[in-house]
Amino acid sequence: MEISSTEAQNNFGRYLKLAQFEDIIVTKNGKKAVVIKKYEEPNKSSLTAAEEAETYDWKSEKISYEDFLKLTEESENRYEYIDGEVYLLASPTYDHQNIIVEILNTMYNFFKGKKCRPLTAPFDVTLIKDDNKNVVQPDIIVICDTENINEKGRYTGTPAMIVEVLSESTRQKDMLKKLDLYFHSGIQEYWIVSPFRKEVYTYSFEKDDIKEYLVYKETETAQSMIFEGLEISLRQIFG
Repeated sequence: MEISSTEAQNNFGRYLKLAQFEDIIVTKNGKKAVVIKKYEEPNKSSLTAAEEAETYDWKSEKISYEDFLKLTEESENRYEYIDGEVYLLASPTYDHQNIIVEILNTMYNFFKGKKCRPLTAPFDVTLIKDDNKNVVQPDIIVICDTENINEKGRYTGTPAMIVEVLSESTRQKDMLKKLDLYFHSGIQEYWIVSPFRKEVYTYSFEKDDIKEYLVYKETETAQSMIFEGLEISLRQIFG
């Protein structure tokens, strides 16, 4: 992120917080002058730092929704914002993307000509939990309220269905933190796809309660609980 020295002086506290997530370059008279960045302990090797940069970063520092918007508007990185915490999204692996393509292909054919539409990340979804705004980029969403696409092409509604494909660095958050968020924000159905166990976990939610929970394994076929006829074999998903 790049800001002027005047902006840095007027909002130093804000940028001190944002520097926890991304380097802040301060310019003076149009030239880069200084950098505000997160302090790293000197005993950390460059290799360790590089490995950490590739993970899905779970930060404990909390910032306001307005500061999160400021961060994303001026950054080329992808972030999510859950319960006041910011998460840096890493580039997905080939296997991760291949699974998404298989599922999306089935969904595209199923919903073709129908009202609902499947979409993939990167695509911001803003969800309300306990009157607080959260911003996520699920791997796949199904939206049936396309009237909630505003004039800027931004989606302001609530997806009917969300699919998340686990990775080593996102496993805990997708199965715990995001499950809790989707449970309380009006999502009707949530699929968690595990490439490690070659399983699919499906949840349907109703009135802040888990209406149904199923696990699909091996050669079984995962079936949607809210879209009758939408199904995909695990052999197709995992190859």
